[in-house]
Amino acid sequence: MLFGFIDPLYLMFALPGFILALIAELMVKGTFAKYDHIAASSGMTGAQAAYRLLQDAGIYDVQIEETHGFLSDHYDPTAKKLRLSPGVFRSQSLSAIGVACHEAGHAIQHKEAYAPLNLRSALVPIAQFSSPVSYFMILAGFLFQSQNLILLGAIFFGAAVLFSLVTLPVEYNASSRAKRLMQSAGIVTSREASSAGAVLNAAFMTYVASAVNSLLILLYYLVRAGVLGGRRD
Repeated sequence: MLFGFIDPLYLMFALPGFILALIAELMVKGTFAKYDHIAASSGMTGAQAAYRLLQDAGIYDVQIEETHGFLSDHYDPTAKKLRLSPGVFRSQSLSAIGVACHEAGHAIQHKEAYAPLNLRSALVPIAQFSSPVSYFMILAGFLFQSQNLILLGAIFFGAAVLFSLVTLPVEYNASSRAKRLMQSAGIVTSREASSAGAVLNAAFMTYVASAVNSLLILLYYLVRAGVLGGRRD
């Protein structure tokens, strides 16, 4: 039976992950919008908040720049640049400050050689290569009815799954740092920190959903390869 929506078994594995990802996406957008209209009493913008955390951590070689897109914020450890979307870079909202401080948390992780971040960085080129290759192998396996090809594709896909799993402690730790440091640095009050933290909690759920979805798809491939549940025709 062909891979994809033609296969009812695929839907059984993929649908829960898809629903979880959809819920997580709605949560992060809704929570961000909720606190996007509430300004921090400090009057700092997201860029200024991130700069404060970097300075307090003794980080002077990371540039903060504005990038395009909605919630496209990220820290680039190779270029040592913290890129913030317009809605975060210029905004004084609690949502913007939460996101900006989270990205600053990644820069602090980099400075401290946080092991999960180093592992994730090492996995980036592997995941970028193995993920597309896995789909070709798995598709070929279904077309030629070869469980060996499906299994080989599943092994390659496993690198992407590993990447999503390693991402979880990296993102959780960055959010934990942000919640603690934004308050101790005087960027937000304790009450404001709770609201800014809610945005980070919602954002973390998107990574959880991604990891769960990847795991479920991997299980599907392993079932179709005959590794789990016995061999299938």
